[in-house]
Amino acid sequence: MIERFLKQTSFTSVEDYNKNLEFIIPENFNFAYDVMDAWAEEKPDGLALLWTNDQGEEIRATFKQLKEQSDQAASYLQSLGIGKNDPVMLILKRRYEWWIVMLALCKIGAIVIPATHMLTKKDIVYRNTRASVKAIICVDDAYVVSQIQEAMADSPTVKQYITITDHGKPIPEGFHDWQSEWKKAPPFAKPAFVNENDDTMLMYFTSGTSGEPKMVAHDYLYAMGHLTTGVFWHNLHEGSLHLTVADTGWGKAVWGKFYGQWFAGATVFVFDHEKFNADTLLRQMEKYHVTSFCAPPTIYRFMIREDLSKYDLSSLEYCTTAGEALNPAVFDKFYEKTGIKMMEGFGQTETTMTLGTFPWMEPKPGSMGIPNAQYDIDLLRADGTSCEDGEKGEIVVRVGDRKPIGLFKGYYRDEEKTREAWHDGLYHTGDMAWRDEDGYYWFEGRIDDVIKSSGYRIGPFEVESALMTHPAVVECAITGVPDDIRGMVVKATVVLGKEWKDKAGDDLVKELQQHVKKVTAPYKYPRIVEFVDELPKTISGKIRRVEIRNKDAKHE
Repeated sequence: MIERFLKQTSFTSVEDYNKNLEFIIPENFNFAYDVMDAWAEEKPDGLALLWTNDQGEEIRATFKQLKEQSDQAASYLQSLGIGKNDPVMLILKRRYEWWIVMLALCKIGAIVIPATHMLTKKDIVYRNTRASVKAIICVDDAYVVSQIQEAMADSPTVKQYITITDHGKPIPEGFHDWQSEWKKAPPFAKPAFVNENDDTMLMYFTSGTSGEPKMVAHDYLYAMGHLTTGVFWHNLHEGSLHLTVADTGWGKAVWGKFYGQWFAGATVFVFDHEKFNADTLLRQMEKYHVTSFCAPPTIYRFMIREDLSKYDLSSLEYCTTAGEALNPAVFDKFYEKTGIKMMEGFGQTETTMTLGTFPWMEPKPGSMGIPNAQYDIDLLRADGTSCEDGEKGEIVVRVGDRKPIGLFKGYYRDEEKTREAWHDGLYHTGDMAWRDEDGYYWFEGRIDDVIKSSGYRIGPFEVESALMTHPAVVECAITGVPDDIRGMVVKATVVLGKEWKDKAGDDLVKELQQHVKKVTAPYKYPRIVEFVDELPKTISGKIRRVEIRNKDAKHE
């Protein structure tokens, strides 16, 4: 399959990859037709999706079955008046139908907007209004349905509401019943024209770590941009069984549960569950013989607190991580317990993987890896000049005359925000890093999160990494607090392990401070330590340091 889209399909070194990665770009590329339907012809009985849930139900879908089901779904959506360029919001958790609907919307040229089930009425109205959403397809969850129903009066652009429920359950008022209606649609006829490569295919609302979410618009080549994610970063092939832990409302879902994995011809494994539990997840990996695993570092932190010797993970071959920076202590402990080295990657909602650790590289614990060859990456000082090795700067993408495959089109209906991030031939990520002498990049934090104290610039991640090596700390966030003498001082907001919570107090504060002084430069230690039950996070699970800063500012 990938030979259709790459001039060279395997690489043996960083130099080989950087020199020879070159895409073959067809006209009117459409992932649903050119990849998934092609697999249905070449490997009709190949297992494309293995879905199970916490109730013990199981679905095994071949490439042929996904083609047939997505064709049927496409016809049904057309019968409801949904077609080219119509924005459709999906709130489906991890239900099996999400994969069918994603393919179906691609086949009819509609714009898919995946969203999390945690949205409130206000969130839904905001998205409906900003994107002129025409239809919402949701899971029949009492909370989700109630929030959508409350938003209806303030969402005049939405013409169709569709719910996917279990057979026999009553259908909420104002909704179509997917289960009883979609199979009755007539045979699907592919539209005469579906898309140009630069048409909008997919939109995500950013997680909103600072301010209101923006609409990130991606074209049809965004899907191709994830070929490198699945084939080279995840190191997948036909026969791989890959599990990525992500809600389908997050951008991470199409990173790890959709595009790149099926370019590789791998099987996507899905565990549909309501509440995360490390033991339950590990039992699923053991039962189904998962070979490839990807999750944010938070998930690994909970996994290494389990006795991993209780689980047969002998099928596991390869592990990757992204979504937030990886603390080296987590890498070391996981390697110690499994013998597998985690391969870190970095990207944003606006991009595919821009930095990564590839199979032909030796990972450096805590490093994001090297630039993905499909992007021209640089580190810039505040004056716009390039950084030297060892010098902290902003990660940027040099765009030049042609937008890299995988980079977003812009922020939908917000030219001002687009120009702020993308100007003078550069896309500014807003993330800080430094590069070592081997070309590996090391994350420092968002530009807004960097702390300036007594003339020093302190990245939150380096202090968080130091704190995470203490056995008491499960999670932490480092922020700056205004100080008359030093300008700012470092504050640590800490979530303790259960066995440490009764020890929260001045003695533990001093112990953590001394620990940081030993692990990293003494001037970086947190002068303020606050113990909390949980950290404020976005709906996609990222820490909202801005919320901690705002709270502290109110209490000054």
